[in-house]
Amino acid sequence: MINKVIRVAKMAATEILKIYVENNFSILSKDDNSPVTKADLIANEIIIKELGKISDYPIITEEIPVAYKKRKNWKKFWLVDPLDGTKDFIAKNGEFTINIALIEKNKPVLGVVYIPVCDEVYYAEIEKGAFKNGTRIFNSSNRKKLIATDSNFHSTQDVQDFFRKFDIQNVIKYGSSIKICKLAEGSIDVYPRLNGTKEWDTAASHIIANEAGCKLLDIITKEELVYNKKDFKNNNFIASRNNLKFEI
Repeated sequence: MINKVIRVAKMAATEILKIYVENNFSILSKDDNSPVTKADLIANEIIIKELGKISDYPIITEEIPVAYKKRKNWKKFWLVDPLDGTKDFIAKNGEFTINIALIEKNKPVLGVVYIPVCDEVYYAEIEKGAFKNGTRIFNSSNRKKLIATDSNFHSTQDVQDFFRKFDIQNVIKYGSSIKICKLAEGSIDVYPRLNGTKEWDTAASHIIANEAGCKLLDIITKEELVYNKKDFKNNNFIASRNNLKFEI
């Protein structure tokens, strides 16, 4: 199944890139004032259509969320962000992704993160390992001088305080779910996300991180993030190597 999902992501990427190079795409605002472009909407249509050919599992996307009363008893479903990092897309820095995850019993069991501009794909299935462009990845770092990542557009004072508290001086910024993928491949050690994300932002990269020796811990529950909650909002979390522990 994973190869079929990768093909779906690449199909959406083809259309996203057409709009990206045009440089005249329209920008609209959602109800929460976050931006959405024609590329988000076209990618959404393609992914829904093509995933429907792979399985009959229901589909939730950022552009078409589903009311909790309808989905609360779903055991298995697709969770999609058709264009993660819309601000990065608008800024034309190339750091946006397509995220497709399969959720089973509130946990991601399959994930694909595709970066259209550089034609890179990260993917994982539960208990089958994590991969980048066909090569297995795993964060086996034991660095003492930690390398962290932060968002291009969504950093906060709390995140800066976190870096100071743990004396982290090397911080590399990335867009979208690339941050968690960089954690999975071992390029970084920790990613504190101390402001709003939604389930579709993290699900695909979450399973990739888990299969690569990393974790996404909810700072409230002290457990891994879970999915298909009543509210799609994630609690703040810290993504890191499994062999690291942070108390905040």
